[in-house]
Amino acid sequence: MKRLIASVAVLLVSASASAQVAPVDSARDKPASSAPRQTEADDYTRYELLAPETQQFAIVYDVTATTPGARYYFNPIRKGSTATDERVADLMSGEPLKFEVVSGAEAKKSGHPSADVDTDYIRIQLPRPVPNEGEVRLRIWKTYKDPKTYYRQGDTIVFDRSLGIKRNAVVLPRGYELVACNVAAQVLTEEDGRTKISFMNTGAAAAPLVVKARPLPASRATNGGVSSAATTTGSPASPPSAAPTPAPSLRARLSERAFQDREIVYFLQQPDTHAFSLYHDYTESREGTDKYLNVVRPGSTVSKPSARILDTGESLKVDTLKGEAITAEKIDIGEPVTASSEVVVIRFPPVKKGTSVRLRISETYTDPARYRTERDLLVWDRSFGRPRNTVILPEGWYLVDNAVPGVVTLTEDGRVSVYFENNRNDEIATLIRARHR
Repeated sequence: MKRLIASVAVLLVSASASAQVAPVDSARDKPASSAPRQTEADDYTRYELLAPETQQFAIVYDVTATTPGARYYFNPIRKGSTATDERVADLMSGEPLKFEVVSGAEAKKSGHPSADVDTDYIRIQLPRPVPNEGEVRLRIWKTYKDPKTYYRQGDTIVFDRSLGIKRNAVVLPRGYELVACNVAAQVLTEEDGRTKISFMNTGAAAAPLVVKARPLPASRATNGGVSSAATTTGSPASPPSAAPTPAPSLRARLSERAFQDREIVYFLQQPDTHAFSLYHDYTESREGTDKYLNVVRPGSTVSKPSARILDTGESLKVDTLKGEAITAEKIDIGEPVTASSEVVVIRFPPVKKGTSVRLRISETYTDPARYRTERDLLVWDRSFGRPRNTVILPEGWYLVDNAVPGVVTLTEDGRVSVYFENNRNDEIATLIRARHR
């Protein structure tokens, strides 16, 4: 979650108000003592192991700057690593951004008060001030040389690195097979045949990742690790194919879970109302897409829908369509339209090639079947398909049962919050019970 939950609750009450942009004074002009602490969210790191003899790996780091009004973002260069080939882009526009490498002391002076003076930083000039209750999404490329992290043991290559970021992927060099990984991870095949190890770290501490790989036999290595029987042509004279395209039913199961960036937060109202407010964040990058459809589940009713672009704070047009109105608008909801069908339609400018848009969609639902009371107990019984989900109990209620493991915290206003992180490409059936204090 990008903000303390209490502040988001206020946002949901006033979702129709226009977003206010924080002051745009340069962080460099502020004394370090007055600069707010740097905050970020939605970190994801991809490590591509280069030829073993180089002891280098290329990094692609996606991160979201969330400090309101910030004009700079500071990315540390890890101690013990030598960094080269740095570049930065704005994920919203795809445009390159200006940056420079500065010392920790300079970072503290120019807007990062908690910077380590013994660490160097990439200081990135943001394309726009971070909107209030919004964000600026960045992609950072760099190459590290680190013999202590990436090295050989005989014919085996080893990537041994403590990873504090919660979502990560490691891509092996072409022609290598995975033989060991000490954390639970997906193993996936890239389009060019390389093997990718991807995982979500659901623990509180950094993951002490150790990945080992060895060379494939020459016949496999030249084919990118993909069997010739799986190629599309099957002809010995044809060039080797990349990984075979999975059937539609398999494609979702083989998608990289750690890279998925959808998240949702539920704010439960008092249980006798059977109502809960929610917001969910979603990134759209498909060229030409100009709307998001939220099909209302059977048994639920929706009210107070709103949406905005998190990258800019801009409010969006939202329509709620039912039955024949869906057909009249030629909206494909992915299922047959009936008189009871209902969909919330969020419209935004068509996505251009190489760009993306991050949306926040807010709604209030009433669902007596999935949110109800039984004697003196509040019961929340709902399945989650997204990777990251948070349920916040109503004021005055305490947790007594939680069927699916979750992280329990208190919000700033004292409400109990349960965070569920699902690292699988299927749903989890949550069941929460609570009692009034």
